[in-house]
Amino acid sequence: MTATESTGGSERSSAPRGAGSAPVPRGTPRRTSTARRTSTSRRRATPRRTATRAGQYAALLGYLAFLAFPFLWLLSTAFKPPRELGSMHPTWIPEAPTLENFRQAFAQQPLLAAAGNSLLAAAVSALLAILLATPMAYVLARFRNRLSRAATGWVVISQAFPLVLVIIPLFLILKGLHLVDSRIGLIMVYVVWSLPFALWMLTGYVRAIPRELEEAAAVDGAGRLRTLVSVTAPLLAPGLVATALFAFITAWNEFFFALVLLKSPEKQTLPVVLTHFLGAEGVADLGPLAAAALLATLPSLLLFAAIQRRITGGMLAGAVKN
Repeated sequence: MTATESTGGSERSSAPRGAGSAPVPRGTPRRTSTARRTSTSRRRATPRRTATRAGQYAALLGYLAFLAFPFLWLLSTAFKPPRELGSMHPTWIPEAPTLENFRQAFAQQPLLAAAGNSLLAAAVSALLAILLATPMAYVLARFRNRLSRAATGWVVISQAFPLVLVIIPLFLILKGLHLVDSRIGLIMVYVVWSLPFALWMLTGYVRAIPRELEEAAAVDGAGRLRTLVSVTAPLLAPGLVATALFAFITAWNEFFFALVLLKSPEKQTLPVVLTHFLGAEGVADLGPLAAAALLATLPSLLLFAAIQRRITGGMLAGAVKN
């Protein structure tokens, strides 16, 4: 018998016997007790993770139900006839749906003109806020020093000021500029009011953009302005859309500034016109009010549904290869 056959025989004799058993190759690491304990702990932790995940989904569904309840009740109320609105046993689904509330809402108040005023003020103020906040956010994000930190702190603190605190000085300033009861004055107020929040949001988006992209543009000879327009701004598209959406919705739903600064009926915004459905004694014309409020809510919902993919899209994925 040769040495090779003797070696092979020893290997075969050391292999475990049994049906379907195979020889273990040399150099194969054996499963240690630590690995077995880790696997066992993972199997034990699986039910715990499943219960945690189920609790998270349950909390999320509860939160969505909490948010959806007012809208669903408003939708139901807008189509109910007066008999069902005064019923002692309200129902979710109207028994006799009607469009009479919408007809009365348009007949009682100039909803289309008010919606046009709100759309103009919200769109222009959101656009101006984005144009002003983008370069400011770039400076705060890229040139970090004591001055930029102080500016960021002031931006955050300014959001804590209540409207009642600033309305009187603001009214006096606009009165001196002859901008009271003016759409331009209201747009300026909306821009100033939404600018700190837009600046704070865009600063975070700019910091998330890798500096390597700007450094590569600088190597190619691009200046700061060219880099901001050609490199940073396209990557900021999701942040710009999200910030503009929040600024638009804030101006669209704003009530207090429009109530104080606008006196002419033809210049009033939609939230102010909705208050006209309340009677002299505070009794609401519930059907037309619900119909008008539903129409006032739909634009912001449709706008968000149309651009939500743009907000959640990851445009930075793969921008830098590490």
